[in-house]
Amino acid sequence: MVNKRGFTLVEIMVVVAIIALLAAILVPNLLRAKLTANETTAQATLRTIATALEMYAAANNGSYADSEALLTGANPKYLDKSYCGQTENSYVYDCTLATGGYTITARPTDCTNTGTKSFTMTTGSHLVTDAACTAGGG
Repeated sequence: MVNKRGFTLVEIMVVVAIIALLAAILVPNLLRAKLTANETTAQATLRTIATALEMYAAANNGSYADSEALLTGANPKYLDKSYCGQTENSYVYDCTLATGGYTITARPTDCTNTGTKSFTMTTGSHLVTDAACTAGGG
């Protein structure tokens, strides 16, 4: 006679409890990592736009581009695509461009789920992290 033994209810409950404990520890860390990645990407995008604007100014006697079209339509292009007024990686980018300077803001679309910080880049590539998060909206 062969003795077949399966898992007991207690053994299965212990395994489920261990899995639930691991999930409770890991899920918040994974969500925080996503927020951090979005914020880092927003800062990098602001630096990309500011670098394009600074390069444009260097090539045009210190006059900055007063529209993003001057950056994306140049040959060669200063920017490969438009960011102003667009949502990229859960951040909304707003640009104020003038021949004398620029201000670019990156705001999360949702202050709790996509990012906790807003960022502003001003003339001269000065990055400021805004203390209070304001959602970018639609």
